[in-house]
Amino acid sequence: MKPFLVAAAAASVLGLSAFAPLPALAQAAPGEKVNQLIVYGDDPCPESADGAITVCARKDESERFRIPPPLRDNPNAAVNQSWTDRVKAYETVGAAGAYSCSPVGSAGASGCMAKLFNQAYAEKKQSTDVQMGKLIEAEREKRLKSIDADAAAEQARVEQLEKEYDARIARERAAEASPAPAAPSATPAPGSLATPPQD
Repeated sequence: MKPFLVAAAAASVLGLSAFAPLPALAQAAPGEKVNQLIVYGDDPCPESADGAITVCARKDESERFRIPPPLRDNPNAAVNQSWTDRVKAYETVGAAGAYSCSPVGSAGASGCMAKLFNQAYAEKKQSTDVQMGKLIEAEREKRLKSIDADAAAEQARVEQLEKEYDARIARERAAEASPAPAAPSATPAPGSLATPPQD
């Protein structure tokens, strides 16, 4: 077998191994889990479990089997558009050139994608449907308040321990710095042999 064919076969095997599925643990992206639910009537909202954030949007019981409100009507119909949007539409009539979303002029089609984005964001902003993002933010704020309170209590406990430790160290240093009581002078006991003074 030629060395070139061996090298090509090895390269193809190595190339295919790059597309092998990753283990389940490697695929799991870190971060918080968010569970978004819509409940109707008096249905209970399930409790959060395993550190996940569970938010529930509550709707009337009469909405349970109905088509969602945003899909019941045409949002692009003229009767559903505000006067401001109509005036903005008139401002772009006859526009040509770059970023105009027009077949006329140089780079006229370059603004079509931006126009679609702006329309999508405007529809989302005016939508009366449930906005899960706001519910998730409210739940996060509620959790952060409890985290801040727990952190403040822990900080107070640590500061108290530090004060007690500093006071103990100060007492020990003061005890070491204080002069020791004088030792009693050694006097010979009666009847003991004392060395006579030498002349």
